[in-house]
Amino acid sequence: MEQRPFGLASRKVAVIGQGTWYIDDAHRPTAVAALRQGLDLGMTHIDTAEMYGDAETVVGEAITGRRDEVFLVSKVLPSNASRAGTVAACERSLARLRTDRLDSYLLHWPGAHPLEDTFASFERLREQGKILSWGVSNFDVSNLDAAWKAGGEGRITCNQVLYHLEERAIEHAVLPWCEDHGVAMVAYSPFGHGSFPGSRTPGGRVLEEIAANHGATARQVALRFLMRRPSTFTIPKASSPEHAADNASAGLLRLTEAEIVRIDAAFPLGPRPRRLPML
Repeated sequence: MEQRPFGLASRKVAVIGQGTWYIDDAHRPTAVAALRQGLDLGMTHIDTAEMYGDAETVVGEAITGRRDEVFLVSKVLPSNASRAGTVAACERSLARLRTDRLDSYLLHWPGAHPLEDTFASFERLREQGKILSWGVSNFDVSNLDAAWKAGGEGRITCNQVLYHLEERAIEHAVLPWCEDHGVAMVAYSPFGHGSFPGSRTPGGRVLEEIAANHGATARQVALRFLMRRPSTFTIPKASSPEHAADNASAGLLRLTEAEIVRIDAAFPLGPRPRRLPML
């Protein structure tokens, strides 16, 4: 699996990772097997959150005995992101994940608690070795500017955002901001939320044609397109080991410039929205 520098973190991270939103809805042994298959195939970046129900406990079971292989990320809810609440939330996540540390800890979206308080707790946790880096999620440019000021230059490792072929709003300003500041951009829901383009749609036909040229699948083509810039990473969820293997194979795919142009035309960027889309 291809790896890239993860923002300002001190290590490289797999470009395709594993998301876990709603993974606790699946048959638990199958979900655990899917995560472990993903690890076997190099998808060592696993993302979860306290908001995701029992997902952290599923991840904890999956990484037992393999913790050192994993770049493990979790997120604190904005409602818990006070100075004391952030620390307490992290401790709960660590317990559910059966680990003593997170590789990165994120504020799930902007909330009411002052960023200075949340980030002070992130720094306290980092000094204690309970987190190795920290970042944000669902932050627009105005939020990123505020976070950069509140946290100090060079502290924000990543911004995790909604990004798929039919939702490319982050390309207007958020992605350029992240690239200018050395912040990794992590795409969640890279296949959309139950709305991946079908083979009978114009865009779906383009994906199918390009996939046929590579002996790949349309979903693999979509993932590769989203990773065409060096600061971007994706975290698709897999509900089975077979699905995990399909996601991982996108890491081997290389699109031509002409194919990238075709996909770009089939799924145009569209106007800049007033607010950053999120799920």
